Amino acid sequence: MSELRYTANTQLEQLHARYTGTGHADTNKWEWATHQGRDTYASIVGHPQLLSYLALADNECTARTRFEMTERMIQPCGPPPKPADDE
Repeated sequence: MSELRYTANTQLEQLHARYTGTGHADTNKWEWATHQGRDTYASIVGHPQLLSYLALADNECTARTRFEMTERMIQPCGPPPKPADDE
């Protein structure tokens, strides 16, 4: 009987409550791309080998590359789009 309580919809709601970047029905393209960009930059900063590889490719030190990746997390896709008037 307890299996019936955990439907796919309930599990999806729990997923959205736990992870903010998973999106929902009202997520627009800009929000989705922003979450993807932040996840990518966080992954690069969190994996030292990948960070070193990118620093070597850019001919920069790892601290500078880490700083730039962290700065890009603020607005990875630029400013949010202006809301469209429905009138």
